[in-house]
Amino acid sequence: MADLATALAAEGMTTVTLDFCNTRLWDGRHLRNGLDLIRVADALNAERVVYVGFSAGGLAAVIAGRNDQRTLGVVTLDLVDTQQIGESAAAAFAPPLIGLVGDPSPCNAQNNGLAVFAAAPDATVTWVDGAEHCDFESPTDWLCRLLCQRNDSIEHAPRPDIIAAAVHSVMGLVGLESEIIDAAANPSGRAQDACPAIDDQCLPNHAG
Repeated sequence: MADLATALAAEGMTTVTLDFCNTRLWDGRHLRNGLDLIRVADALNAERVVYVGFSAGGLAAVIAGRNDQRTLGVVTLDLVDTQQIGESAAAAFAPPLIGLVGDPSPCNAQNNGLAVFAAAPDATVTWVDGAEHCDFESPTDWLCRLLCQRNDSIEHAPRPDIIAAAVHSVMGLVGLESEIIDAAANPSGRAQDACPAIDDQCLPNHAG
């Protein structure tokens, strides 16, 4: 998430990225990861926090936001839930929950994260049309490309648009205006601030 962190830092935000040291291939340890995020905020003596996460990191961000009273909101990038942990946390989630989502695929569990937003009292979903799972990771790596990339060409990858939209979302949560607000509001016409269709029905709680 270095590229997103750099973009946020350029906007004057104190930004930290971390590795989830407790994650194992056979056990994501998502609850522990969420608590680790809170511990990092504690170590920084943060007074206001926005948690941001990609894929299962988005699940950890939801868990952290649910359990940290300093949370202004949470931004997730192609969120993946597991065992309905995120859905349960979102049901009692007070701050705004913002999701950027890509096309359904096995790597985002066919967009199972949408159920998390449907459960949250205050959720906004932005569908990034044509985005693959790896587009939300910046920089991505060979493992994600090997397992998840469907398109051999990355010339038109919407990664810069996703970063712009994520920065815009974070800045909005902290009550600041971003210099790249125009790019985030209409990123090359690819990101659509409209609720995605699920069986031809929109998320009932979408605020877009």
